[in-house]
Amino acid sequence: MVIERIQRLKLLDKQSGAWYNKGMNFTPIGALVGYRLKQSRQLLGHPFERMQTTMAKTKFSGVYSGQDGYFYYDIQLGVDTNTGKRIRKKGKKDADGLLFKSATAAHKEVVRLKAEYDRDSGHTVYALTYGTFLRQMYIPAYQTSVQPATFDTRKTALSLFIARFGETELRKIDVRMVQEFKNWLLSDAGYAQSYASLVFGMFRKTLDFAVEMNYLPSNVSKRVKAIPKGRATVPYWTKDEFQQVLNQICIVDYYEHLNFVMLYCYFMTGVRVNEGMALQWSDVDFMHARLRVTHMLVIKSKSDWERHNYTKTDSGLRTISLDKDTVKILRAWKKRQKQNGFGNSDDFIFSYDGAPMLKSTLMRIIQRYAKLANVHPIQGKGLRHSHASYLINEFNVSVLILSKRLGHSSPEITLRHYAHLYVGADRELAQMMSGHISFSTPAESQVNFNGNQAVAPLKLRPERVNARER
Repeated sequence: MVIERIQRLKLLDKQSGAWYNKGMNFTPIGALVGYRLKQSRQLLGHPFERMQTTMAKTKFSGVYSGQDGYFYYDIQLGVDTNTGKRIRKKGKKDADGLLFKSATAAHKEVVRLKAEYDRDSGHTVYALTYGTFLRQMYIPAYQTSVQPATFDTRKTALSLFIARFGETELRKIDVRMVQEFKNWLLSDAGYAQSYASLVFGMFRKTLDFAVEMNYLPSNVSKRVKAIPKGRATVPYWTKDEFQQVLNQICIVDYYEHLNFVMLYCYFMTGVRVNEGMALQWSDVDFMHARLRVTHMLVIKSKSDWERHNYTKTDSGLRTISLDKDTVKILRAWKKRQKQNGFGNSDDFIFSYDGAPMLKSTLMRIIQRYAKLANVHPIQGKGLRHSHASYLINEFNVSVLILSKRLGHSSPEITLRHYAHLYVGADRELAQMMSGHISFSTPAESQVNFNGNQAVAPLKLRPERVNARER
């Protein structure tokens, strides 16, 4: 009945603009409708109107009592620097989720909230979502702190964070949510433990940045244990497996000839994939049989790429000595390129049309010939591990020499990644040690013992002899 009457009054007000005479005052029907609507909402039990009518002031500013026996707070903390809106906080529970049973308890929570606001120097982000923080603050800062290639590889993880926490207010990310995210990374996500460790570590760093910028008082993710990297092993080819792969490639074909050169050079030099893709003929010193590694290629497509004059690390800038077979293979390929209009000093070595090769192309080449050779496929970086294994197990190369050839900053880093490859060298060393020491022991003792240094068992009491036998 009340609602139907209000609807009729609204229609009358809209059609005629009539006025309702209330005593000596004239009131627009629209105002009367609002008044009646408020009354009807109270009668119908609307939660907002019911709360308003049951709250009473207390001696504490911003603290109210309710007819349900509990207390509430309703305060303003200032202006949000990100949205420009006033920050209003309401609640009837403390930080532990307990209802306020006294005005004093509610007042203490008000004091805590205000102190938290003051401690953060006014940079409150109660309305700031994690996604907004990531897009507007963290990603621009992170992008300027890493190399472009690194940033490109991290985009997937950053997108994952936005999909998972984007709509969540930054301050409402709690320990439970972080633990659930960690569990998901290690189970339903289907990631390897090493990648899950990387992603979770990146997420923790985003919250570290929020703390540095005074958007958070502390990093709640630090209360959840990090994901161990685990024991990540990179598959590689042995010398015999590599030879089987080479035997499947017909170098009479121009494109297959390129495939052969790529696999052979990566295996014999150990350069990183993006270092090899950046190689040009000017980097090869045929006279002194040396290869200069001074660039890396950041490539998105065959027409969208950048050749940077630096490598992954400063120690990656190096010169590698080439064996005679590799020099011979490179000479033959350069001649083949020239027959097709390439092979100049500023042309890419690994190219059939003048443009650089994609990393995904190298992976397809590996998979194609691994299948033909009936050997297990490896990743592009597996050729670098294959090179290290080849030098260690075939030539027992020292860690220092291997470290310099691979472009590591120290032998410790080389051991961290390739210590497991020295098992073969250790086994070979044990074989070399076999029979190297000659000896012939006498049939009788040459030593005269004094005192009790040598005691015949028969001289002991029988019970002690029996005890020894037992």
